Amino acid sequence: MERWAFITGASGGIGQAIAKRLAKDGYNLYLHYYQNEQAVTSLQHELDVPSYVIQADLTKPSAIEEIKQQLTTSIDLCVHNSGRSVFGLITDMDSDTVTDMVNLHCTVPYLLTKEIIPNMVSKRSGHVVFITSIWGEIGASCETLYSMVKGGQNALVKALAKELAPSGVYVNGVSPGAVQTDMLNTFSEADIQMLTEEIPAQRLAEPNEIAAVVSFLCSKDASYVNGQIIGVNGGWHT
Repeated sequence: MERWAFITGASGGIGQAIAKRLAKDGYNLYLHYYQNEQAVTSLQHELDVPSYVIQADLTKPSAIEEIKQQLTTSIDLCVHNSGRSVFGLITDMDSDTVTDMVNLHCTVPYLLTKEIIPNMVSKRSGHVVFITSIWGEIGASCETLYSMVKGGQNALVKALAKELAPSGVYVNGVSPGAVQTDMLNTFSEADIQMLTEEIPAQRLAEPNEIAAVVSFLCSKDASYVNGQIIGVNGGWHT
């Protein structure tokens, strides 16, 4: 039987790794992107499973209708991976930035999940996974807005898991620490070195290490794991 996964932010480093791992697990894929069409198209060509590309700006609630029109099958697994960080003091953040960040990480994922889960409930089977952040668990100075929205995702995971568990639907979160992706491109080499030295594992995570945890959470081996935020951080800030 065909299984379909929908991955938001599939053009990024973690998103691509998740797509490749889920394809290996036997999922057909919907690959969402916002701006990096070249990356997601290249990814699609690497996959040996049926896949479709979906473009949408998830900072806009109107994206829900755009996505719905492009989904031609029911979804068995939804991975909310889209996200971006903003750096600065709380007094640096204008209202448009706050609105966009809340929409991207909380409002649109909430509404998209609302559209997808009825089929999961009717089949009494399905998975929703959020890629959150260590900052959503412990907070970070000068990343208060990002910490807030990622903390909101963590709370949604815990609440929705309780709501959907009786229907056979699993909701979990994967909370990475520092990962070797383009999100760190704004850091200098010295900053990366200092960051690495803070991590007990003495290295950054690789995107495929995040993807492996997503794969586990959607496997039969995780049949009693629900409503959890799984930290993948090399022992950093535990």
